[in-house]
Amino acid sequence: MLHVRSIWNGAISFGLVSIPIKLVNATENHSISFRQIHTEDGGRIRYRKYCELEDREVSGQEIGKGYEDADGTIIPITDEDLAGLPIPTAKTIEIVAFVPEDRIDPLQMDAAYYLQAGGAPAAKPYTLLREALKRSKKVAITKYALRGRERLGMLRVVGDAIAMHGLLWPDEVRAPEGVAPDTDVTVRDKELDLADALMDTLGEVDLEDLHDEYREAVEEVVAAKAAGETPPEAPAAEAGGGKVLDLMAALENSVRAARESRGEEAEVKHLQQRKTSRSSPKDTGGKKSTSTAKKKTASSPRKSTSKTSQAEKKTTKSTAKKTAAKKTPAKKATSRKRSA
Repeated sequence: MLHVRSIWNGAISFGLVSIPIKLVNATENHSISFRQIHTEDGGRIRYRKYCELEDREVSGQEIGKGYEDADGTIIPITDEDLAGLPIPTAKTIEIVAFVPEDRIDPLQMDAAYYLQAGGAPAAKPYTLLREALKRSKKVAITKYALRGRERLGMLRVVGDAIAMHGLLWPDEVRAPEGVAPDTDVTVRDKELDLADALMDTLGEVDLEDLHDEYREAVEEVVAAKAAGETPPEAPAAEAGGGKVLDLMAALENSVRAARESRGEEAEVKHLQQRKTSRSSPKDTGGKKSTSTAKKKTASSPRKSTSKTSQAEKKTTKSTAKKTAAKKTPAKKATSRKRSA
């Protein structure tokens, strides 16, 4: 049983069956709150409530509700006025229909509550409604009044309890006009295939494993400053994190990175086989060594011609021929590498 203070007491109206319940919050806020301070001396900044007519500060017990009319007149409204509203949902969660859960647009989802059975007499009808919801595989659409207004709600089963999600009225959900790109964009099948591959690689996640890293980082900063230490610095942003110029390359890199993070092979199968006419680095190296040998062989007789006699020319030419003969096997080895 939840030991949480109820925020509303009433009943569920299930036809002629009335189920006493207590409404408790199903969620809690773990965000870090800050106080406003005077930056010069660290003093707290507080807001005081003043009465405009008496020009004095008033306590919470002296503050009530009022509705401002079009002409500026304030009309006092008491809690008794609201409690006595002539509507059936003032103290009742009225079930108006049962629909498949996929009929509810997630955009309408608001705050979540648990409905707690109000005492032993409520146990049997509460269980009856819970089991009926389970067997029908539907959710109940309700109307209820809370915090000064009537609201829509949705009842569904969570474990052994009945939960209620507040729903926005349909006219409170804005249409997505002007949000989508206003230009015609064509998405190729190859891009969709890569997007599917990325989705499959990322896979599913256990939501229990996710946590608020921002809150943890703020707590580290607060702890460091409280201890008089230097707060941790943010890691340097990676270079090249600007506009995506090549969507296909970005998708391929994303799939590769996702696979590497899971220890899988980082190979990404290209959807289009690209033909390349470039030689391998070994071929390039062979070409360079062959041309260099030719240059050295050709340059040797030129240098000796300017410095020797006709007899020396013959000797040099015969030497060059021998040298060329020795270089010939290197050319054949190079050609073998190319064919390989």
